[in-house]
Amino acid sequence: MFVETIKPLIAQHGYFAVFCIVMLESVGVPIPGETALVLAAIFAGATGLLDIKLVMALAAAGSILGGGIGFLAGRRFGLPLLLNHGGKVGLSDDRIKIGQYLFDHHGAKIVFFGRFVAILRIFAAFLAGVNRFGWGQFLFYNATGGVVWAAIFGLGGYAFGDTIERVEGPLSKIVLALVVLGVAIGWWLIHTQEQKLIARAVAAYPTPLRGLAPDLVASGRIVQPAAGE
Repeated sequence: MFVETIKPLIAQHGYFAVFCIVMLESVGVPIPGETALVLAAIFAGATGLLDIKLVMALAAAGSILGGGIGFLAGRRFGLPLLLNHGGKVGLSDDRIKIGQYLFDHHGAKIVFFGRFVAILRIFAAFLAGVNRFGWGQFLFYNATGGVVWAAIFGLGGYAFGDTIERVEGPLSKIVLALVVLGVAIGWWLIHTQEQKLIARAVAAYPTPLRGLAPDLVASGRIVQPAAGE
């Protein structure tokens, strides 16, 4: 009865919710944009009340628009905003160093690949702005990353929702258990990779962020390179 009651609400507001949540996450607000996309896609596959093509299109649009806003904010406010307020949204000094480390080693491509990594998806666009990447580079990687990300997770969620709708009884419970297990394994792998990246970033940039010279802060550089680099 409860499911039947909320179905019309999800069908009516699902598109708007996906667009807004994904956009805000891409700007730099730590909310679950990827989860919103996957849940809407699963709902589309299981009920048919949402059009999966529109779900993916709005998710891609939200990610591209949000990334653009985050990029502008990074260029305008830069490092001082991160140092003063990053901790409030989960951007610890170590995570800021991860972002700098990846940008220094891989350039603007991180805007694309960061879309698929939880710890980068939130602030990759902002860091691209802080690092003064060109608009052309950023727009290309931001747009392609948003479209590919929305397509992969949208279609994956849709296929899962369609499978759940088709199977019944014990088999549906097995499928659900496998998905839960996959999510748990994925979280563990992400956490493990984050710790490895933190170790590399801290070794590469040993200078404490709070000890940076004012001219470096003003220039937008997040960390001084380690001696000998």
